[in-house]
Amino acid sequence: MTDVTPGTGRLAHATPAHPKVKAAKVGVLLANLGTPDSYDYWPMRRYLSEFLSDKRVIDIPNWKWQPLLQLIILTKRPFTSGANYKLIWNHDKGESPLMTITKDQTAAIAARMAEAHGDGVMVDFCMRYGNPSTASKVRAMVEAGCEKILFFPLYPQYAGATSATANDAFFAALAREKRQPAARTVPEYFDSPLYIEALAQSVERAYAGLAHRPDHLIASYHGMPQRYLMEGDPYHCQCQKTSRLLRERLGWDKGEILTTFQSVFGREEWLRPYTVQHVAELAKQGKKRIAVMAPAFSADCIETLEEINGEIRESFLHAGGEEFTYIPCLNDQPAHIDALCAVIAQNLQGWM
Repeated sequence: MTDVTPGTGRLAHATPAHPKVKAAKVGVLLANLGTPDSYDYWPMRRYLSEFLSDKRVIDIPNWKWQPLLQLIILTKRPFTSGANYKLIWNHDKGESPLMTITKDQTAAIAARMAEAHGDGVMVDFCMRYGNPSTASKVRAMVEAGCEKILFFPLYPQYAGATSATANDAFFAALAREKRQPAARTVPEYFDSPLYIEALAQSVERAYAGLAHRPDHLIASYHGMPQRYLMEGDPYHCQCQKTSRLLRERLGWDKGEILTTFQSVFGREEWLRPYTVQHVAELAKQGKKRIAVMAPAFSADCIETLEEINGEIRESFLHAGGEEFTYIPCLNDQPAHIDALCAVIAQNLQGWM
């Protein structure tokens, strides 16, 4: 690290005219998907346009996709998506639940890092879409003296449309820097023992508070086109392994945890079974009680609070189900923070 004289902000060999230099630090930059600034039409439209224009998310050629997106989809969808966000919005803080939870996670991890490393580590967060942007946070870390940055996409399972696009934004931000810091990206942690333990504890807590044990636990993961799996994306396999490791940790029999996929978009075939359809089928088969969790989400968001606890719950009850239990994401639970800090510590080896 750069040899800065303590308390001066100057290099030991520098002349008085030399620009001041910050004491060297290591940055840990957490990244999540993103959130609109508001559920009103224009903030919602800007957010959706950025998200749905990402070629990692929608890989249809621009000449075909952008007219459809800009002229048709984005004239209507901001109203419906905004209404859904309004249902779950943290009105006290004027932000989405994902923003609130990510801030809480960052604060908890920062406190752990301060205990271990003092002021030598700077912890912050960014969003792939919306604010705070990845570029703005990389710039802030460089300005604060971070000569090394560990970039941590908060996705347990790797997917091109989540982990890879977050890394893309990080690398693009680095490309703008005159003095690039050394950089590492954190790989997926779908089989991390502490992550599996945190999931298991959340299930055990939820089940302990129920009068009747659910017939099935549904592990609902965000979906993706089936084509992506065939093109080499490992997401589907990693989701299946997470469910298996969770079942083994709980000591349950095969069939007690069912893996499904939600948030289908467009006409293309996506990973099956679809959660919203499968829970209705279970109800029609006489399964009256189910619990649903979302292991692919590190924080509760629109896909969990509105889609699972709204649309998917309604599908199950409308088909004859009687008891629907949503198990919240790990959020800032201590066991989750333990898991994330363990992943960070492993990836900081040799830097601290």
